[in-house]
Amino acid sequence: MASLDWPRVHGEPIGFAEYRQSAQAFKVSEELGFEPEGEGEHLWLFIEKTDLSTQEMARRLAHGVGIQPRDVGVSGQKDRTALTRQWFSLWLAGTDVPVAPSELVEQAGGQLVRQSRHPRKLKRGVHRANRFAIHLRGELDVAALEARGRQILTWGVPNYFGPQRFGHQWSNLIRARNLMARGWRKRDDRQGMLLSAARSFLFNEVLAERVRSGTWAQALEGDVLMLEGTQSQFACETPDASVVERVKACDLHPTGPMPGKRPGESRGEALALETRVIDAFRDLADGIARAGAETRRRALRVMPDTLEFTLTPDGVWVSFALPSGAFATSVLRELIDHPSLIANHRPLSGEAL
Repeated sequence: MASLDWPRVHGEPIGFAEYRQSAQAFKVSEELGFEPEGEGEHLWLFIEKTDLSTQEMARRLAHGVGIQPRDVGVSGQKDRTALTRQWFSLWLAGTDVPVAPSELVEQAGGQLVRQSRHPRKLKRGVHRANRFAIHLRGELDVAALEARGRQILTWGVPNYFGPQRFGHQWSNLIRARNLMARGWRKRDDRQGMLLSAARSFLFNEVLAERVRSGTWAQALEGDVLMLEGTQSQFACETPDASVVERVKACDLHPTGPMPGKRPGESRGEALALETRVIDAFRDLADGIARAGAETRRRALRVMPDTLEFTLTPDGVWVSFALPSGAFATSVLRELIDHPSLIANHRPLSGEAL
């Protein structure tokens, strides 16, 4: 086994710090980006909860109103050890809520912040952003943090999937490989966690190689580029001066593969790099294809919208927002050193994974 620390882009961490000492030290709030319509069969609840997973809150809400857990909608899965604010939807067609929504939420272990109605169930990934406030406990140079913050706001950070996606000492990925070897089945991975871990790992490996080669924030021949703040993307056979400038200005971002059952859209130099990296883990890629996952692309770079530091007696609060699907750890690892920001351990080669 060998330690793996996927490469950073802004230099060595400013210093060592603890960052999740308690749930209250890690705060995250969903920003929906639109307003529920105010009427419809689905009751939407914006809930504050502490040290409680998204799945457990959904289960409790379903039990409280007598519906199936599948009839509870969420946009994102939030960490358990955190103080979170997020949206839930309850399908209540022809069903009366047995208690007031605020009492329902309190009985489930949370606090109701807002409520509304909407014609449709809340779908995964529809919220626009997550806003974080994270306490970094340690002796940190605030001036150095602020200087690093200016770099991050100018150039962004690599859009890695966080280490938590892969489990302790890569347990999710090891289980995924074993499952792929005998053939992925939904009943063996009902939440798709293992399939997601495998795809996320391959994306991170491609991104890491582009960081090492200095091309994570440059358009290669045959790249697929994504427009900042959207999922709009297009293939670029040969980057012209305009494209080069827009990538430099962070208006466009190169993308990496989330492998699936169909070939990706990249070509030329970009495809060659991706193929070279993924071929080292061909068993995973082939298993993902046989599982029928949809091929898609993810931006290699993510841009926080703000980055603020507030000094405390025992450390610093850092506050920033990221688009839905991005990980706070991608920002933290460019600021501080902590063992949990390294993806624990990985085997020395794809064959030994």
